[in-house]
Amino acid sequence: MSERGEADGWAPLDPDLPSDRPPEGRPQENPPPEPEQARPEQAQPPEPGQAQGYGQAQPYEQAQHAEQAQPYAAGMPYWQDAPAQPPAWGGQYGAAPYGPHWQDPYGQAYPGYGAQPVKTSWIVVPPAGTPFHRMARTDIHRWWRPLLGSLTILGLGMSLAVGLMLIGMIVLVAVTGEIPDPEGADTTTIFGNDTADLVFNLAALAVFLPAALLVAWGIQRRRPGTLSSVVGRLRWKWMLVCCGLAVLFCIVSFGTSLLAGMGLDEEAGGDEHWVGWEEFLLPAVLILLLVPFQAAAEEYVFRGWMLQAVGACTLENAKRKAGRALSVVFRTPWPGMVVGSALFTAGHGYTGWGILDIFVFGMIAAWVTVRTGGLEAAIALHVFNNLMAFLISAALGQLDIVQGSVPWQVVVADVVPMALFAVAAVWLAGRMRIQTVTSGPAGDDVPATAGTQPAHAS
Repeated sequence: MSERGEADGWAPLDPDLPSDRPPEGRPQENPPPEPEQARPEQAQPPEPGQAQGYGQAQPYEQAQHAEQAQPYAAGMPYWQDAPAQPPAWGGQYGAAPYGPHWQDPYGQAYPGYGAQPVKTSWIVVPPAGTPFHRMARTDIHRWWRPLLGSLTILGLGMSLAVGLMLIGMIVLVAVTGEIPDPEGADTTTIFGNDTADLVFNLAALAVFLPAALLVAWGIQRRRPGTLSSVVGRLRWKWMLVCCGLAVLFCIVSFGTSLLAGMGLDEEAGGDEHWVGWEEFLLPAVLILLLVPFQAAAEEYVFRGWMLQAVGACTLENAKRKAGRALSVVFRTPWPGMVVGSALFTAGHGYTGWGILDIFVFGMIAAWVTVRTGGLEAAIALHVFNNLMAFLISAALGQLDIVQGSVPWQVVVADVVPMALFAVAAVWLAGRMRIQTVTSGPAGDDVPATAGTQPAHAS
């Protein structure tokens, strides 16, 4: 450490040890005589501009003769006059003085002995107090990162899905010894078996989950868990509460579906019947295993990545009046909610009122995500909605769910339970003080006030 006014980096004398140094501000009246062997016998006054050396055992604070002293520049070592040339420290002229942050009078910094290179972290965290939809707006955000990430998720997910299909074909040929005929009469099937087709469809959607997590880390340089919630991970206790609430949603949704079916003019097919446990058990087990990953993958892509990707483009640096006006809108979650819900709807094959049904589902899931600060409620809603849809279809022997036109009565029967679920989830989040914005680096689960379709799967 250096005392005030010193810039040499040398440590001062230990104050606990006896010292011949006079008190500061008082001259030494009777200085002790110097040893005979320590006196320089032929000391020559230095030339102007030349560094002044000190003799052996000479006190370093002793002033030189007034006619020999030169003014010292600010921040210069005390033993040297203002030089005409920069000091030759470091490199081939010798090592710099000790200390990791030493700097010469000309502003050139030297690492000094013992200095370690500073390692910068790949992960960049969002500022404290950031809501969920703006968590991708970090210090390194650039306009191309969300675009490149979205294209990468699409390309990587499609590649993984094609790889799964090739693996399935190889397994099918190895088990049956037959190659599926793509020109056969039934062109809607992939493997010639409804259960195998269902497994592939669910798994092909589930592979988008690791793709989204990888892109968040690799392109936006943030923790993959920031796609889950504002605390950087899934909050499992809150997830369990949302699952219990989703069970109630299923009960209400089943009741509204029965009421909607009573209001339809025509029956929805009279040949529906229970297929028996032998045909139901295997598809049911596969549905229970794969649907949570399929539904979670869709939530991570559309309510996680897409909501935050659009939310990162806030136009904060816009200079034109129109840009500043748009910035007010883009800082809200609504643009990301609309874009994500539209893309989510485009990924389904429903027509007519079914398009509105899927879009409203996406908007409600995005709204509850922003209001609760994470994907837990949306994942629970999506998982239990799809479980009910697929299990009912498997029980009736209709694994090949056809997405087409949906009557408006069914849409109303779907939307009402979903809206009730979202309102209840936000209310519970407020009662439980679920965190809805990011906290500091050491914060975790810091309390903060929080401000489906039974007939088909989404």
